[in-house]
Amino acid sequence: MTKKYWGKAGGLLISLLVLALGFLVFTPFLFMFAQSMRMPAEAYKMPPDFFPTRWDLTNYATLLNSDLPLVQMAVNSLTVTLCTIVVRLTVSIMAAYAIAKIRYRGSNAVMIGFLSSMMLPIQATIIPIYIMLSRLGLVNSLPGLVIVGVFDSFAIFMLRQSMASVPDSVVESAKIDGASQLRICWGIVAPMIKPTIATMIVLIFNGVWNDYFLPYILISSWEKMTLPLGINALKGYMGSGNQSVILAAVSFAVLPILIIFLFGQRYIVEGMTSAAVKG
Repeated sequence: MTKKYWGKAGGLLISLLVLALGFLVFTPFLFMFAQSMRMPAEAYKMPPDFFPTRWDLTNYATLLNSDLPLVQMAVNSLTVTLCTIVVRLTVSIMAAYAIAKIRYRGSNAVMIGFLSSMMLPIQATIIPIYIMLSRLGLVNSLPGLVIVGVFDSFAIFMLRQSMASVPDSVVESAKIDGASQLRICWGIVAPMIKPTIATMIVLIFNGVWNDYFLPYILISSWEKMTLPLGINALKGYMGSGNQSVILAAVSFAVLPILIIFLFGQRYIVEGMTSAAVKG
C-alpha cells in the first residue's frame, strides 16, 4: 500500500514539474503575443507590464499598412519553404534508399561523407555557392534559395536510419514480383517510414521559414525578400523601430511554426524513435 501511495505521489510530482517547465517555456511566447497587443505609447514603458493595459490590434494593422511589403515577404517565405520541403524530401528519400537498401561497395563511405559535410557551416561555403548561383543567373531569385536547400545530410541520415529498420525481405519480395527500385522506394519503403518523413517536414519547415542568412546574402530586392529580412528591417536605424510593431511581426512569423509543431509533435517523437532503432 505504501509503495502504491508513493508511486502515485511521485507521478503527481513529475506531472507538476513538467507542467511548471512547460509554463516556463511558454512564458516568452505569451509575453511576445501580449506585447504585440500593446499600444505604441506603452512600448518603452519601464519596467514593462506583462500584459498591456488595453488589448489592441493597431500594431497588426500597422504591419499591413507598412511601406515594407510584409505580406509579399510572407508569401515569398511560404513559397520557398514549401518548394524546399518537396524538393529536399524527394532527393533525401531517394538518397537514403540508395544507401540503405541498394547493396554496393562504398555505401557506408558515402554516408560518412554526407555526415562529414554537417561539420561545415553554410558560412564556410557561401562564396562558392554565390558564384555558382551567379553564373546560373539565380542570384536575387526565389528558385536560387530553393536550389541551395536541396541537399540536407541530416535528413538523409534520419531517413536512412528509418529505412534500415525496414526488413530486407520486404524489398526482396518486391524485387521478385518485378517491382523497380523507384517503385519499391516510393510505393513500399517510403509509406513505412511516414513518422520520420513527417518529422523531416516539421524540421525543414522550421529551418527554412526562419532562415535569415541565405536570403540576406542572395536576395537584394524588397519584393523578393523573405519574412525574416522584413522583420529585421522593421527594427529601423539603430533599433529605433516600434518594439510592439516588431513583436507583432515576430508573432505573425512564429504562429505558423507553432501550428505545425502542435500538429506534428507526435510524429516528431515517433520519427526520432524509429530512426534510432537501427544504425
